[in-house]
Amino acid sequence: MFFFIGLVVVIGSVLGGYMPHGNVAVLFQPFEYLIILGSAIGAFVISNPKPILAKTGKQISRILKGPPYNKAAYLELLTMMYSICKLIKTKGALAIESHIDNPHESSLFNNYPNFLANHHALEFLCDYLRLITMGTDNPHVLEDLMNEEIETHHNESHAVSSAIITMGDGMPAFGIVAAVLGVIVTMASITEPPEVLGALVGAALVGTFFGILCSYGIVGPIGKNLEAYADAEGKYYECMKVVLLAHLNGSAPAVSVEFGRKMLFSHERPSFQEMEEAVENVLPV
Repeated sequence: MFFFIGLVVVIGSVLGGYMPHGNVAVLFQPFEYLIILGSAIGAFVISNPKPILAKTGKQISRILKGPPYNKAAYLELLTMMYSICKLIKTKGALAIESHIDNPHESSLFNNYPNFLANHHALEFLCDYLRLITMGTDNPHVLEDLMNEEIETHHNESHAVSSAIITMGDGMPAFGIVAAVLGVIVTMASITEPPEVLGALVGAALVGTFFGILCSYGIVGPIGKNLEAYADAEGKYYECMKVVLLAHLNGSAPAVSVEFGRKMLFSHERPSFQEMEEAVENVLPV
């Protein structure tokens, strides 16, 4: 929703400021747009490997969904982590084994459907719980391993946003290419009357205008939006990591989830009272 609001503001402001002084129809130069957009997309394909190209369409759809994790999502996550820590604390690490082997059939995970639908987060958590059931109880070893995996996931998530930002940075240059080609056409018509030459020069300059507008008003902001999305995903994984490490260091379940709660951003962090009420209503496993 906010993406469309921003897009309307950008385009509306540009056209609104131009319309009192010029004819909007002059800005419609489809061949200029073809040169700029086609060149930018072609360069994007040349400069990126197949995995990034495959992920681009999927990730761009994220901007229509808004922020991936809000207070409700973290409240669900922390409540689930409390359930897991409490189960391991009271019944031992092996009690979690049946749940992580078949999470979609687990009475524990099915209490938290939004988390269960997050394939990558579910896999991340189950993998480390499995290591705990196998006897890996050194928090320092697990912390190093989790940091490495989160860093890898962070780099993979940022690859698409970085590629899109790079494409946006190049669009003004492709706008200059379109403008130069327009000037070449103009010079080939140098014997035409001034009004014809003026129209040709104006059409050429549309290329520069369109390249800059796309770069700083549309493509660049899309890349930054995806970058913020990737950072939010990283925070979600960090929250799971902090709770697991607190648990391995011997903290009580309520204290472990409090560690996870405190590392969240203020606008998405459940309050202590909200967290306390949520864990009081945890269903038995």
